[in-house]
Amino acid sequence: MKSYGRLTAVILVIWLGLWAAADIIMLKRNSAVSSRQYQVDAERIKQSIENGGTPDEADYPAVTGIFPDDGSEDFYYTTNEYVVIKAGGRLYRLEYDDSTFNSYARAMKTVNIAMGAGALLMAGVLIYLGRNIIVPFNRISELPYELAKGGLNRPLKESRHKYFGRFLWGLDMLRQSLEQAELRRLEQAKAEKTLLLSLSHDIKTPLAAIKLYSSALSKGLYPDKEKQRETAASINAKADEIEGYVGEIIKNSSDDFLSFTADNRPFYLSEVMERLKAYYSDKLDDLAIGFEIEKYTDCLLEGDPDRLSEVLQNLMENAIKYGDGRRIAVSFGSEEDMRFITVTNSGCTLTDSELPHIFDSFWRGSNVGSRQGSGLGLYICRRLMQLMNGDIFAEIKGDEMSVTAVCKKA
Repeated sequence: MKSYGRLTAVILVIWLGLWAAADIIMLKRNSAVSSRQYQVDAERIKQSIENGGTPDEADYPAVTGIFPDDGSEDFYYTTNEYVVIKAGGRLYRLEYDDSTFNSYARAMKTVNIAMGAGALLMAGVLIYLGRNIIVPFNRISELPYELAKGGLNRPLKESRHKYFGRFLWGLDMLRQSLEQAELRRLEQAKAEKTLLLSLSHDIKTPLAAIKLYSSALSKGLYPDKEKQRETAASINAKADEIEGYVGEIIKNSSDDFLSFTADNRPFYLSEVMERLKAYYSDKLDDLAIGFEIEKYTDCLLEGDPDRLSEVLQNLMENAIKYGDGRRIAVSFGSEEDMRFITVTNSGCTLTDSELPHIFDSFWRGSNVGSRQGSGLGLYICRRLMQLMNGDIFAEIKGDEMSVTAVCKKA
């Protein structure tokens, strides 16, 4: 806010400087024009008298009075501006005031009014911007930092003038999403810990029995063959019991660990494609990657446009990351009540045998190299497409990788 205050002061000082400069220029020109006007009138009056005429001040724009010298001492004493001329052997006092006829004087008055009004308007606008935009923005500029630190419990209030309504609404949605994710994480961690504690306690009993039976057999406490067989059977049963617990752990570990929602509704294909084009045209141009979006016929789809945008952005990022940087293309297709959106990149080095696994969670192909990643991108894409009653699949053609999002028409 201090920097904005300094900027406001600089702007007003510059404006006042321009105002003063304009006044100085107008004053100089006004003075020059005024002096010329009364001098011209004085010369005309002098010529008129010398030619035997009787001049009338009404005929001269700058002259307000013509007074011959009558020998009195008051001839030179007056509060008005005057000049003394000699004509026809006699002195005349010519009083003048030509400022009312000076266009520069009127222009100067107009300029002063305009500059003053401009200064007031500018000051008002700057104060309004400071109070209603700069100060509220300074307050909300700390919100992302607070969210990053975990300040997730306070709802974000919209400012009175609603200039940042959509921004605050988006931040509040992010806050709620992070808060819910944190609650889910804590609940999952609690459930996992409870499960592990329970299973570890349950495993202790059959494990202790196995150790006891094994110790007895190793010490030869069961010389009878039948008793040995019974002990071996008991060990096997306890091992099966432990195997069941381990299987339960594996099952719970492999259960879905991510939850998603989709706000399905009718929307136009162009709504999503315009977003994609706006974001990636400049980005791929900077990366010197050829980018092409095939011409398409707009149609109404059923699903969540934000989620579909997320899917397509994920496919584009994969194409950038794992392609050879030569070409990325988006094409379209239709079949019955479905609409296909395909992202294709050149330079695919993934093998056909790996293709069935690319939508599995935490799976990463042989082409990842040293690139960072979690192996969840395409898995999330599949989950989102399923929530929108669609699907997603991939195919390899030569050195090109194509991933197709199948969307349902409305």
